Amino acid sequence: PGNSPDLNVAEHIGSIIKDEVEKKMSSESGHNRYLEETLKMHVANVLASMEEDTELFETLLCSYPSRFRAVKNANGRHTDY
Repeated sequence: PGNSPDLNVAEHIGSIIKDEVEKKMSSESGHNRYLEETLKMHVANVLASMEEDTELFETLLCSYPSRFRAVKNANGRHTDY
């Protein structure tokens, strides 16, 4: 299925961004942890670092054939992706 999370690479990237930002936010002390500007700063930093990570995007794109096979073999049901 086209909207299957098993085929949605953007969902995987979103999960990476969320995890990295949460790590950075939890390392903040006191009140800074809850400031909108702190969140924006960490999101911007994570996105900037991801722009340089061509290996991540290449790996995800190259995973499409195995993702398609996994979905096909699972008859459209959930896979490990």
